[in-house]
Amino acid sequence: MRSRRQILTMLVVCMAMLGMCAVAVACPTCKDNMAHDPASANLVRGYAYSIMFMLSMPPLIFGSMCAYFYWEVRKATAKESQAPLPVGVKI
Repeated sequence: MRSRRQILTMLVVCMAMLGMCAVAVACPTCKDNMAHDPASANLVRGYAYSIMFMLSMPPLIFGSMCAYFYWEVRKATAKESQAPLPVGVKI
């Protein structure tokens, strides 16, 4: 069980992080100018799509590699089970 000091430390750290969220939202110039300017709507939309694209790539790549390795293991297992037994081996 965790001690009171560890729990208190984690609580203080979490509260400090929540308190700093407003500071880390965006720089004031970008936030104020782009939020209310219709001419920069496409730029903001482009930033949003690029962030979504960057965030989707690691799971996509990791998932593709896992699927490939799963497929290779299944293929090797199927090939091994269909291989003829050597002479003299009894089941």
